[in-house]
Amino acid sequence: MESKKLAALLSSLVSELLVLVLLLFPSDSYNSNSHGILFRIIRHYLSCQEHATSLSLFPISKKRKRTQLREAGSEPTHEDRDVERGSRLGELSRVAPNPDSFKTTFRMRSSTFEWLSGLLEPLLECRDPIGTPINLSSELRLGIGLFRLATGSSYIEIAGRFGVTESVTRFCAKQLCRVLCTNFRFWIAFPTSTELELVSKDIEGLTGLPNCCGVIDCTRFNVVKRNDCKLASDDEVQDDSIAVQIVVDSSSRILSIIAGFRGDKNESRILKSTTLCHDIEGRRLLNATPVIVNGVAIDQYLIADGGYPLLPWLMVPFVDVVPGSSEEKFNAANNLMHVFALRTIASLKNWGVLNKPIEEEFKTAVAFIGACSILHNVLLMREDDSALIDVEDYSLYDQGSQFYKDAMTEENLTEKKASDTRRALATRVTEFS
Repeated sequence: MESKKLAALLSSLVSELLVLVLLLFPSDSYNSNSHGILFRIIRHYLSCQEHATSLSLFPISKKRKRTQLREAGSEPTHEDRDVERGSRLGELSRVAPNPDSFKTTFRMRSSTFEWLSGLLEPLLECRDPIGTPINLSSELRLGIGLFRLATGSSYIEIAGRFGVTESVTRFCAKQLCRVLCTNFRFWIAFPTSTELELVSKDIEGLTGLPNCCGVIDCTRFNVVKRNDCKLASDDEVQDDSIAVQIVVDSSSRILSIIAGFRGDKNESRILKSTTLCHDIEGRRLLNATPVIVNGVAIDQYLIADGGYPLLPWLMVPFVDVVPGSSEEKFNAANNLMHVFALRTIASLKNWGVLNKPIEEEFKTAVAFIGACSILHNVLLMREDDSALIDVEDYSLYDQGSQFYKDAMTEENLTEKKASDTRRALATRVTEFS
């Protein structure tokens, strides 16, 4: 077996091992020492730079020969690092002439690009279209795919910039999305019980809301399918949209994302049809010991806006509140959390391919959304300031009020437990403020 294919096979097997662990041991089982340690070891192995290094022990790249010939045990010199870095990025100098241009060209720092290229190299180089080998380095393949996601440029324009054919640009962009969404989807994973405790503490320190595990929201991305991109008339353009449900924490890290719903569905219908909702209501998620607030047991819960139903595990704003009341203060805390979700949505739509109608098949458009979401978390993990954007008015990204909401009163919409929980939380927020 060729070394590239062997390295890619090992990477894929280890990725699938993580998925198997997640399936065999539900999140509540991670509290045990053996399962928790195993889970953390596998996740660390997959997400760190050493993973790429271990796979690169195979002689898969001539451009690293100088580094590999360095005496065993010797520390790399500055010259070695410069040569390796220059060889890895030199092929992209025409598109990104200096490290500063990487943020506008690829929406990440050059150091993040290098790290990601090393991690994905075996998977990007192992498989070409049948009968038509591409003969491009992993850096160029990654660069072409990222350029499509970061700028939203057409395949024809990308082909001209990188000096390749249009079919190659299509392949590289879709290959990058496929690799990310298939082998590295664990970069978006609902936190374990231990991790949720840290999420809750951060949120309580900001808002006074105890046991809150994140904020949920829904947004939509437009999709345009053209029958003939050059000669299409208005009648030949098919408009559609994709609804995407996300859960984020107070750092705007995506904890859960579910994409692929048609955009005409409202938030409540989408929520009720997701595995996230079924897992929470089945007590497979958000099942930690409740905290007591004013005599009321508060289970773990999420925050949402008024487009969602009030549930024991989903707290939405009060309606028609009195100024200065505890209900108004609860709504203010709710709105503060909602901003983190809107900031995540704004940052996702800052990817060029997502900030305008996506000219792709519906399935490919969903893959683009998934890939950008994974990269969003990668940038946060790398502390790359390209991840998030700041805007003056995040309400511009709030689409909840644009879609139908279930016209039900609180009495026939919620259980008494949900109402009691929200009132107790409103009292706690008043004490916090």
